[in-house]
Amino acid sequence: MELDGREFMRRAKRYAARNGLDFRFERGRGKGSHVELYIGCRRTMVKRTELSKGLLRNMLRDLGIKKEEF
Repeated sequence: MELDGREFMRRAKRYAARNGLDFRFERGRGKGSHVELYIGCRRTMVKRTELSKGLLRNMLRDLGIKKEEF
């Protein structure tokens, strides 16, 4: 699954809506090209450029999302 940060945010927003969870992000909390993303009470940092497989896996784990559900 090859994604960049913007596509990750779009998919995360759809995931949150499907599951009735709050979705928000804060630009001021991240440095450079990073933003802090919240889904429900969980959070992760999202890099706006292309995401490696390992980084994507870690971000999904931070948010408590199974890869198959995303």
